[in-house]
Amino acid sequence: MPLTVPAPIDTPRLVVRQVTEPDLAGLMAVNGDDTVTRHLPYATWRSMDDATAWYQRITSIQATGNAVQFVILSRDDASVVGACLLFNFNEGSARAELGYVLGQAHWGRGLAREAIGALVGVAFGPMGVRRLEAEVSPLNQPSVRLLQSLGFTREGLLRQRWVGKGAAYDVELHGLLSAEWRPAR
Repeated sequence: MPLTVPAPIDTPRLVVRQVTEPDLAGLMAVNGDDTVTRHLPYATWRSMDDATAWYQRITSIQATGNAVQFVILSRDDASVVGACLLFNFNEGSARAELGYVLGQAHWGRGLAREAIGALVGVAFGPMGVRRLEAEVSPLNQPSVRLLQSLGFTREGLLRQRWVGKGAAYDVELHGLLSAEWRPAR
């Protein structure tokens, strides 16, 4: 059974829901910032053409049932705060990878923890995922701390795992099992 798209996830300050094409302008502001994408394995968006190409690619991937791309919105004004996704879903082992990005203007306010924590809860609940994995650059200490705060365990270093922005770089693999998840962390 492929990943199912959950209803929008409401948190005290955010709404996490499946991405739609009208979200692209807001996501352009997030993914068009070199500081935001510095540790991520994709090129910084330079134009709405990049955003549209990304949307077409993610729509195609979602159609396979192996991924769900979400946008993170402020409850106050419905502005785009960031994005998160579950991808590379393996049905046989009920395992998926977790990815996320947050606009620089929203750093340091606990919004990533709020959004990702809510998504993890839904992934382990109604979506039926048993294990989540996240790969993060060891240079991205705020992201490492976020995963640790959610209960993820560092499981190892994958040396020169990815090539991005002209260089090979290491990533840490972090994992969390549904049996370990503690929503009130």
